[in-house]
Amino acid sequence: MRIQKKQTRSDTRKKTQRLTLCALLTAMMLILGYVESLIPFNFGIPGIKLGLSNSVLIFAVYMLSLPTAFLLMLVKVLLSALLFGGGFLSPSTVFALAGGCLSVLVMGLLHFDKGLWPIVVSMAGGVSHGAAQVAVYMFMNPGSNLFLYMGVLMLVGMGTGAVTGFIGDRVMRHMKTLKT
Repeated sequence: MRIQKKQTRSDTRKKTQRLTLCALLTAMMLILGYVESLIPFNFGIPGIKLGLSNSVLIFAVYMLSLPTAFLLMLVKVLLSALLFGGGFLSPSTVFALAGGCLSVLVMGLLHFDKGLWPIVVSMAGGVSHGAAQVAVYMFMNPGSNLFLYMGVLMLVGMGTGAVTGFIGDRVMRHMKTLKT
């Protein structure tokens, strides 16, 4: 027979607070993604975005947990597809999922190295995001050669990752001062 642990009010309150925080972070990512779509950030290279919502993900990787950050990314991509995109099976959703999965995984693994600055971890996330998207494109279009484009995406990923990492790092520093 299974013995159930009695859930205290404190446990329930912590779960409710965590759920509320995740809902707020998801809403922030959706809003940042929408605002970003209104900003003309086009240098003649398709698929380039600043990725402001990734500053929320780097925060989640460091301040919450890797599974929580992954779940936030997944919910954000799927809700974005539903609200702003062409649906769950659109190419943009497939690219976003591939890039998001790999970038959260890479950032989650790298954040355990306490010597790495969150900005560097975010830059690695930006590079891996682009790499996953190119890999998916090459899988969907056999014979395509995007290695030059991959180099451009890596440079852009490092730059945008530095920006979003800086934002996430500043927010985390501020949050730590609020706790004390």
